[in-house]
Amino acid sequence: MVADVTAPRLDIDALLADPAIRIVVCCGAGGVGKTTTAAALGLRAAEVHGRRTVVLTIDPARRLAQSMGLTELDNTPRQVKGIDVEASGGELHAMMLDMKRTFDEVVEQHTTPKRAAEIFANPFYQAMSSTFSGTQEYMAMEKLGQLRAGDEWDLIVVDTPPSRSALDFLDAPARLSRFLDGRMLRMFLAPARTGGRSVFSLVTASFGLFSKTVQKVLGAQLLTDLSGFVAALDSMFGGFRQRADQTYRILQDPQTAFLLVAAPERDAIREAAYFAERLVAERMPLGGLVLNRMHSAESAGLTADEAQEAAERLEREGDHQDAADVLRIHAALLRQGERETAVAAGFTEAFPAVPATSVAAQPADVHDVDGLRTIGALLA
Repeated sequence: MVADVTAPRLDIDALLADPAIRIVVCCGAGGVGKTTTAAALGLRAAEVHGRRTVVLTIDPARRLAQSMGLTELDNTPRQVKGIDVEASGGELHAMMLDMKRTFDEVVEQHTTPKRAAEIFANPFYQAMSSTFSGTQEYMAMEKLGQLRAGDEWDLIVVDTPPSRSALDFLDAPARLSRFLDGRMLRMFLAPARTGGRSVFSLVTASFGLFSKTVQKVLGAQLLTDLSGFVAALDSMFGGFRQRADQTYRILQDPQTAFLLVAAPERDAIREAAYFAERLVAERMPLGGLVLNRMHSAESAGLTADEAQEAAERLEREGDHQDAADVLRIHAALLRQGERETAVAAGFTEAFPAVPATSVAAQPADVHDVDGLRTIGALLA
């Protein structure tokens, strides 16, 4: 059942089969089945529609590897074996973003081996490439740009972190530009452009007491590490921005489809609506809404209240306890389905033109290819 009768139906098979669609980005709150959805979409694209597909997860959880029968995922696409692609001719590969390795690759590709070695040895780079806020999202943009530029894949399916972090994924180019254009960073960069005088001596001569304060707060070594890092990366700054902006434009292009993934819970629906507003504002193609873990029951001519009353009557009569239990379960399922439909309607009423589809709650977690295949069929 679709969340709301006014919502058009999301045709997943038409989306996956469309050769003009080259990127599908799955986004949403944590714990709503986003990684499973992304993997199921990738599997169906390969098996049913014969597309050479790669699933890129930015979420550091290991569920994607486990569900595809892989012992591990890393920064290189790994082919998923044992899937049914003989008739379709498709392929399925999977990978997990390695933030530091991607940053290292960017440095290696866009500077000399000598300069790359200097950058890799810099303590500030080592910290930034591993833990700096926003680096993961920016490197996700880099990796997506690399995958798309290679033109090796018919379809790239991206599994993003929980939605506020996924918004960071969209914000990465602008945030990096603000960081690189910041006054403090430009102050550190200036000496590298003015004849090679040491950063500390020039800053001290130019800024006097201010520089002593900076040294006292940051420490002389950190100040030196930071200035060395900035000087080493100076020639790459424009390239960072240019590539990120190119990837951002790809995300705005009709070749991309964003799928919002949500569970029928208020917080998850609120996050989906928040993300939809942002996509509309940024003119990014919103492909549709996937509602996971929906509950429903055939009414069998009984409303929830009628089923509950019948159960109570049987219990009062002291007989047919099993039948009474079944009626109670039936009533509970009907009420749960009604609540979930009402919650989901909060999104579809706000975005009535966004197509939607839903997946029934499964009796167990998906942990293998067969489970992914089932989810893919339900999505379609």
